[in-house]
Amino acid sequence: MKRSEINAIMRDAIAFLDSKRFLLPPFAFWGRKEWATKGSEYREIADCMLGWDITDFGSGDFPRIGLLMFTLRNGHNSKEEYIKPYAEKLLITGEEQVTPFHFHWKKMEDIINRGGGQLLVQVYNSGADGEFAKTPVRVSKDGRNYEVEAGAIVRVEPGESITLPSGQYHKFWGEKGAGMILLGEVSKVNDDTVDNRFYEKVGRFPDIVEDAEPLYLLGNEYPRLA
Repeated sequence: MKRSEINAIMRDAIAFLDSKRFLLPPFAFWGRKEWATKGSEYREIADCMLGWDITDFGSGDFPRIGLLMFTLRNGHNSKEEYIKPYAEKLLITGEEQVTPFHFHWKKMEDIINRGGGQLLVQVYNSGADGEFAKTPVRVSKDGRNYEVEAGAIVRVEPGESITLPSGQYHKFWGEKGAGMILLGEVSKVNDDTVDNRFYEKVGRFPDIVEDAEPLYLLGNEYPRLA
């Protein structure tokens, strides 16, 4: 992805969040100059990779296959000083913008439709060989627990949520014609460097062509704080 594209995605996201009256924390708006002034008291932000996370999953086509995330809070599996056992993110997904099939080895998460369009989530259980299992999939939506057939698409309306346990493949996108969606994610501690198993080979973090100065740094770009 080009840095100029990432900057434009950030600007559009901020405008969308403003329209939904969702406010971001101060560190959302720190670039290289601001980070150069920060000391060790801000290590939690860097160590837990809080902040912007924008990826096209290596597709080269963010509007078609991509996702914007912002990690608001998180713990860290290997640092005892960050003892939070939970994480929270916001996500923005567009109409027919796909997040590819994947599951998490450890993380269990709730995906919440906070407003906008309709979220479509396709689900499979994972087999021992990492393939899609043909077994019925247990779905939990806002306290309702039921089963759907393998590969079923579950609709998550504004205000609704779906629980995705570890080991359950899921792929999601916004329904065509229904508009952009503001999603929330509440989960166990999140570590995207080791906890994702994608069905097909993808790039989790983008390779960036530096054609512009970063508007704000991504969560995996912070300087090391002593």
